[in-house]
Amino acid sequence: MKLNKTVLALAISTVILSGCSDDELDTSLTDGTQNATSGINDASTSGINNGSGLPGSEMSGSGLYPNAGIGPEFSDPSNPLSKSTIYFMLDSSQVQDDFVPVIAAHARYLMAHPDQRVVMEGHGDERGSPEYNIALGEQRAKSIASMMKVQGVAGDQLNVVSYGEEKPASFGHDEASWELNRRVELVYQGK
Repeated sequence: MKLNKTVLALAISTVILSGCSDDELDTSLTDGTQNATSGINDASTSGINNGSGLPGSEMSGSGLYPNAGIGPEFSDPSNPLSKSTIYFMLDSSQVQDDFVPVIAAHARYLMAHPDQRVVMEGHGDERGSPEYNIALGEQRAKSIASMMKVQGVAGDQLNVVSYGEEKPASFGHDEASWELNRRVELVYQGK
């Protein structure tokens, strides 16, 4: 059974890396469950910002809020919208309870602003294989997208991309660094 899950994860990763269209992607997750996020744009490993997107976490060293240009609520540290990075436990795509209110706030914002789009950029730490980390980053981003859809966000406002271990937030090789790298960044892009 464990071998089947590994083979499935590798197959999904291979499809993603080969650049197939969304219609060709297998929508089952590596744990054998079916993806319940139909209507959400599936993961891609290609760069999506093209210079137009805003990074989901604070820009290093600048202390700037990345979504500050969207509205004043994104720069207010007491507002959950100012948090645009969701962290995960090791080998998990389950959203921790601490981040549920943050995701709910972003969902409410998206429902109130139908012209806004958000890209959920999934990441993993360096300890798994590149294929495993791409698949896990995708699962993490899709879990957030699913939560937003359940709350009423339109599927065309949501896009999922996985970078796996390729864009670390921290370059250290210790638990503190790995914790920072197991994340999904919410990146807003206007229509």
